[in-house]
Amino acid sequence: MKIGEVAKQTGLSVPALRYYEAEGVLPRHGRTESGYRVFGPEDVQRIEFVKKAKRLGLSLGEIRDIFAVQAARQPTCIHVRALLDTKLDEVKRALAELEQFQAYLEGLLDQASALDDCRPIGGRICSIIEESSISASPAILEKLRTAR
Repeated sequence: MKIGEVAKQTGLSVPALRYYEAEGVLPRHGRTESGYRVFGPEDVQRIEFVKKAKRLGLSLGEIRDIFAVQAARQPTCIHVRALLDTKLDEVKRALAELEQFQAYLEGLLDQASALDDCRPIGGRICSIIEESSISASPAILEKLRTAR
């Protein structure tokens, strides 16, 4: 199969497939005489595995490590459980931070509920923002932006 066929079958773009190959998530492929990459059904299965692993929050590096464990004929499930355990801890920390941020925003809105124009009380642009003192981490804010 050529790369375009694999892209169509897996729903990934050709550049994404090339990137996966460059990152070592897909093996380097042989080429035809005319220079086209040659993929097989096992590559499609591997790509589907990568897509599912990414949906669980695993990075390409972590996925590459899973393939390395498999290639070494070691039990992959032990490795994956450790990765998912770490991922779960990250999710719990992120949720705690989001709950704290939510409580802060609710309090800020309660305090500012009577304000229409804060300039008379000292706000240069808007004192709701100017006097705020807490923020979510950049990683959490990025996740919120990309979730829209």
